[in-house]
Amino acid sequence: MTDKREYTGDYQDKTLYLPGPTEVREDVIDAMAEPMFGHRMDRMTDLYTTIVEDTREFLDTDDDVIVLTASGTEFWEATTLNLVEDRLLVPTSGSFSERQANVAERLGKDVDRLTYEWGQAVKPDDVRAQLEETDGGYDVVAMVMNETSTGVRNPVEEIGDVVAEYPDTLFVVDAISCLGGDYVDIDAHGIDAIFTSTQKAFAMPPGLAVCTVSEDAYDREVESESASWYGGFQRCLDYYDRKGQTHSTPAIPLMLAYRTQMKHMLEESHEQRDQRHREMAEYTREWAREHFGLFAEEGYRSQTVTCVENTQGIDVAETIEAVSEEYDMVFSNGYGDIAEDTFRIGHMGEHTVESVKELTDAIEDAAGL
Repeated sequence: MTDKREYTGDYQDKTLYLPGPTEVREDVIDAMAEPMFGHRMDRMTDLYTTIVEDTREFLDTDDDVIVLTASGTEFWEATTLNLVEDRLLVPTSGSFSERQANVAERLGKDVDRLTYEWGQAVKPDDVRAQLEETDGGYDVVAMVMNETSTGVRNPVEEIGDVVAEYPDTLFVVDAISCLGGDYVDIDAHGIDAIFTSTQKAFAMPPGLAVCTVSEDAYDREVESESASWYGGFQRCLDYYDRKGQTHSTPAIPLMLAYRTQMKHMLEESHEQRDQRHREMAEYTREWAREHFGLFAEEGYRSQTVTCVENTQGIDVAETIEAVSEEYDMVFSNGYGDIAEDTFRIGHMGEHTVESVKELTDAIEDAAGL
């Protein structure tokens, strides 16, 4: 049994360059301290309809939007239960795509994997070949857009165009570590459900999950006999249409924070936010090329998380600790089997090229580069 470690609150603040959670604006944090109110009051309707419609505007989609008190992981389960009757295809190229497949199997679904080595991207032609060759077809193709473990950004737009040629197959995208920092045209590429967590590129506290739902996805779930109760599209969206609220008690302080941050995001615009993240990614990659290497396949590299290949053989854990202690900055080790062979820098949310440069300067100093 784990021993109790008392939380004291007496900790040094650290600037976060993790693949999430990331830095949060002070006024967004302050918004969580507003007086409490009931989740069935008119004030809640004002709050929830504001964040839902602001999110729809920011993402530039005509699809429905759900904002749910949960981790983004909830929508791994919900999209599988809501949309998959029997069988789905999951391309796997890292830890989180493998986990997405595992979740579907635990839910009793028949999963076909399209498997790649870690660091490689999913290729549209491979998806097309799998769709053409399989007997009986797939209910869903489900994939990770931004593989957080490897720093790979998969070409979901091209893959969505392929899946759209198969009208009985829906397309589900886990964009947990990139949506809000990497623009994707949801409607143009036939994405039936795309979801994220607020603590990543949305730069909000953890605890809320966001999902868009196409008309085809909604209709599929209505016919399902195994739809999720908590994350059911029909249950969430019908209640929103009737009441403008959530069907279950939400985390009201987090939604107040969401309202404040979404106003900032709309003011910046999705396109400008995408450009800022692109510039951070380009700077970080150039720095990594100069001092180390890049783990992700050329041409398929993330805008929000860079996975740096440890070609110098530095002690990653020791360097992370030194940067934390000396500079009050935190970045991340590699993930799983590549923990010491790589490290990861999250350049998402409210960071800029200038703030990322502060971290890379600190890593150079701590590692003696």
